[in-house]
Amino acid sequence: MIKLDDRDLKLLSVLQREGRITKNDLAKRINLSPTACWERLKRLEDNGVIEGYGARLSSAAFGPVSTVIMQAELGSHRSSDFLRFEAAIAEIPEIVDCWAVGGGVDYFLKFVCRDVDSYQRLVDRMLDADIGLKRYYSYVVTKAVKATPAQPLEAPGGRSGEQA
Repeated sequence: MIKLDDRDLKLLSVLQREGRITKNDLAKRINLSPTACWERLKRLEDNGVIEGYGARLSSAAFGPVSTVIMQAELGSHRSSDFLRFEAAIAEIPEIVDCWAVGGGVDYFLKFVCRDVDSYQRLVDRMLDADIGLKRYYSYVVTKAVKATPAQPLEAPGGRSGEQA
């Protein structure tokens, strides 16, 4: 695990909010020379702290969509069963997030589909494919309250989210 100082955290915080910021502007924002800022950025990339860069796309820009959260349980719990299920869902583009979880449930999956009927047809194909899915529960998202890809970072001089 790489040790992050206050400047690293500030750099990461700025990049999470403003991924297209120029390197010169980033250097100014964290009070470093462009060369020193670039060296920090490269170190964070090389050490896997920064995994990549991308754009957040508006689902609404592509027409109406339905977001569904699935709670999934597998029929068997051997290592090979988990690997088979995970390999299968990795190939389904409508599944945009998947989390393996502990306690009574095996996975939570986030689907983005054209509509609920499309979602159900996809689930039917998953069941027919015999990927180990035993039981599932579906939760249709009615409203996005908060969605951010940002990682909470400890702010210099205090904990993240702490009020002054």
